[in-house]
Amino acid sequence: MTFMSDRIPLMLIPGLLLTEDLWRDQMADLADIAEVTVADHTTHDNLPELVAAILEGAPDRFALGALSFGGYLAFEIMRQAPERILGLALIDTSARKDTDQQAQHRRDFIKLAKSGRFLGVTEGLIKTFIHPDRHGDREIIDRLTAMAQSVGPDAFIRQEMAILERPDSVPDLAGYGCPALVLCGRQDARTPIDHHEEMADAIPDADLVILSRCGHLAPMERPRAVSDAMRAWLGRI
Repeated sequence: MTFMSDRIPLMLIPGLLLTEDLWRDQMADLADIAEVTVADHTTHDNLPELVAAILEGAPDRFALGALSFGGYLAFEIMRQAPERILGLALIDTSARKDTDQQAQHRRDFIKLAKSGRFLGVTEGLIKTFIHPDRHGDREIIDRLTAMAQSVGPDAFIRQEMAILERPDSVPDLAGYGCPALVLCGRQDARTPIDHHEEMADAIPDADLVILSRCGHLAPMERPRAVSDAMRAWLGRI
């Protein structure tokens, strides 16, 4: 595989309520080997239209890294345009669809946001995103709060509506034909380790990386370890 430059085109997709600041350290750490762009995942309230918009602005072929909700979009990208994907990094995410309880929680969050209590939603979610030891880390909390405010309630509602309609992607995993990285925090409370083991076992060419003392936001909580794992993954393309 050859590219117009020496760097691999790499598109990153943040998670729910997150912006490109999620990937701040990876964008800097991988700049020598990757030409990084960050997808806008706020524009539509369903996965097919959202992914169609992302693909329209993406390179012809690219490596794809995604976290949480971004992973749900990555699975849809693999349904719509697998031939365009050079490699896939699935970080703190799950190929499974929501359980009934998870779906109800999303509907409750949507109601709160629509009623004007968006800040209450974000405060409740942020604590579930990160390792308990980091609940007092003002830098991470301030970054998360700023990202959530940047996304805002309207886009948050669209994101949650898109998530509610996502299909089960587990049956698709065995057909993925590109090098994959599956990575998670050992203490990820939202998408636990067994979800990642399931993905790594099903994808033919996947490496599994589990990071200790890390919750749902590995790129922020363990930035250097995530960058190192992504560098090794990009080296396999």
